Amino acid sequence: MESIEILVEEHENILKFTDICEKECIEILDGKEVSVDFFRDAIEFIRNYADDYHHGKEERILFDYMIKHLGKVAESLVRYGMFVEHDLARKYVREVENYLNEYEREKNTKNKLGIISNMMAYVYLLRDHADKENKLVYPFAEKNLDDKLFEEINKLTILEKENEIKEGKIVKYLDFIKEN
Repeated sequence: MESIEILVEEHENILKFTDICEKECIEILDGKEVSVDFFRDAIEFIRNYADDYHHGKEERILFDYMIKHLGKVAESLVRYGMFVEHDLARKYVREVENYLNEYEREKNTKNKLGIISNMMAYVYLLRDHADKENKLVYPFAEKNLDDKLFEEINKLTILEKENEIKEGKIVKYLDFIKEN
């Protein structure tokens, strides 16, 4: 299933990103100053690549099909599992941004801790979340959605990916992973 392969590949990029963020947080604990630019870029990556591009694609396409065609089990799995985790990830990012704004006004340990702890909460959540989707949610969809529906899902997913590439929206975020 091409759409699943695309989503798994995006998870790989997001997981590389979480490793970069963890490394940055460890370096801060080891005495490095907080790089406001790094965290601003990280927030942009999360919001545009991980959330809008990847989670958005899941929510608008795969998860929507699962909810519409696979009944209560899929609806519970998606609506009360994956959607909740997507929202929790968004909350952590808002908190990183709030503490980063405060840190720019007042460089203190409390604000530094807020940045690190919320970024690491995001990192741990996304690692677990990607693992659940790769090992549970995607296989459930592959096993239970019929081939005709998956054809539609594949077309929509591929079209979104092609549009993002054509418009150059994801290149910047993939470069961020390579450069760090």
